[in-house]
Amino acid sequence: MLLNAPAHPSELMLLLARGAAEDLILLVPLLLVYGWLWGNEQRRIVMLEATATGSLGLLANQVIAFFWLHPRPFMVAMGHTFLHHAADSSFPSDHLTLIWGVSCSLMMRKRFRRAGIALAVAGVPVAWARIYLGVHFPFDMAGAALVALMSAWLVFRSERLLIAVCYRPMLAAYHLIAKPLIQGGWVDE
Repeated sequence: MLLNAPAHPSELMLLLARGAAEDLILLVPLLLVYGWLWGNEQRRIVMLEATATGSLGLLANQVIAFFWLHPRPFMVAMGHTFLHHAADSSFPSDHLTLIWGVSCSLMMRKRFRRAGIALAVAGVPVAWARIYLGVHFPFDMAGAALVALMSAWLVFRSERLLIAVCYRPMLAAYHLIAKPLIQGGWVDE
């Protein structure tokens, strides 16, 4: 594979790739939690939609993997592997599905488009790193993009149902759990 690391990559490249492959995904929960805790109703609904999109994408990935086990590069002795990973299906990439699912969801709302674009851009080094380190094929990333887009579209189309079923109970639970933080002015009501 041309995108896979050579047999003896530099320590700097391995460090950068491992950071991108394993740590950049943390931007997703940080963004969603921040958006909820310090957001108005509109922002919270968008954070709920983005969370639902990421969750739906990951669920879709599990269904796809159940019906079609696509081996990872190391499972077929292809390339070099520099990241420990379970020998499960590689298609589509869960990491990229989550990142791009949330970013697609955000981009569907004009007010949140810039944050969505920034998150989508952050997904590019994740995709590269997971291929470079030998746990994914480029095809897995294309599949993740497709699942992310489809999930965002489905959630966007189901906004009213999502608000009716999930938002109000979640807001009530949030007010109950975070009451001391809300009263102290640490987070928004």
